[in-house]
Amino acid sequence: MADYRATDILANERTFLAWVRTGLAFVGFGFVLARFSLFEREFMTVTGAHVKAPIASVVLGVAMALAGVAIGLFGARRYVAMDLALRSGSVNALSKRVATLTGVLIAVLGIVVAIDLLAVR
Repeated sequence: MADYRATDILANERTFLAWVRTGLAFVGFGFVLARFSLFEREFMTVTGAHVKAPIASVVLGVAMALAGVAIGLFGARRYVAMDLALRSGSVNALSKRVATLTGVLIAVLGIVVAIDLLAVR
């Protein structure tokens, strides 16, 4: 019988719920970003402005929503792997490659958003 405690299992579940919340936040924020271009088009129609609406908000919104889906799937996969590891008595740490890739992706996303915000000025 493996040596795991209920507190470890519950901590794993709380971590999974954090992944779910993060994924949902990404999806929600992506929806808001994508719909912002609709607001811009409506505003331009009402004011009579003839400025081409930027497509960046739609692209970023869709990317954020897809990132939210990926985060949810990764969190579910990680939860199952950690649960199996806890029940078998082994340690299943996050690989350095996945941690590095996640950090790089977040940095790239932050740079893209910053560039887009500067371009709007």
